[in-house]
Amino acid sequence: MIDWEDVRHFLAVAQNGTLSGAARSLKVDHATVSRRLAALETALDVRLIDRLPRSSRLTTLGRQVFERAREMEGAADGIARLAKASRAPLVGRIALSAPPVLVTHLLAEHLPRFRANYPDIRLSLSAQAERVSLARREADVAVRFVRPDEPDSVTRKIGTMPFGLYAHRSYAHLASQERWEFIVWAQTFADMPAQSWLLGIAGDRPVVCELTYSSEHLVAVKAGVGVAGLPCFIGEHDRDLVRIDDSAPSFARDIWLVVHRDLRKTPAVRAVMDFVTTVVSEQQYLSVR
Repeated sequence: MIDWEDVRHFLAVAQNGTLSGAARSLKVDHATVSRRLAALETALDVRLIDRLPRSSRLTTLGRQVFERAREMEGAADGIARLAKASRAPLVGRIALSAPPVLVTHLLAEHLPRFRANYPDIRLSLSAQAERVSLARREADVAVRFVRPDEPDSVTRKIGTMPFGLYAHRSYAHLASQERWEFIVWAQTFADMPAQSWLLGIAGDRPVVCELTYSSEHLVAVKAGVGVAGLPCFIGEHDRDLVRIDDSAPSFARDIWLVVHRDLRKTPAVRAVMDFVTTVVSEQQYLSVR
């Protein structure tokens, strides 16, 4: 008989490329992964992984088993989603993943309202710039700036987030556009559309610093470091800042809400989706276009 836990550990090794990487992803120790992998190979009486000094490589048969194991994983996750969908209404833990800028500057401050309306739902709100998998239950509901394309998901556009150029009211070069210095995103986000928009405006003018998150950009621009590109729902609500992009090209990100179709009618999931949609729709600078 094949133990699903053994298969799950094999999948982690195949996906991470090393036993140590699999151990970290599963939050277990290296010895447990090695033992589970050996148990699966013993049960099947085949070698699935070639253990190299610094990596683990699938054998030819291992690659075939990997594809079947992924199907097993999908079926197991589907069973879990069906079970979750059948639980008592408006009760349980719901995981919501959203971009950091929306978590920090919008959703988190409205959690008291959600708690008051749904006291029996534990909302796990994660600020994640990277894409999470709904099929693997890394989140129950997700908010994204790129239209999701997972085949088993249900997607809806709930808003549009325009950006603008902002500087502190006392910024030394406020009246001299040729002397503006720019606060841009870190190299990690070099391919981000907002980065291309901002660098296009900066042109040959200097970049004074690179920061990772919009919350850091806000602190820097308020300190008078330079000019920043901020979502308008942040910049327009800060009295220390002035918008200075009258001649700059416009830029905006669409806001998408996505849920796995197996969970879309679960009452607790619906409550979270309605919460996100309502909070976004209430913001003047996050309206649907």
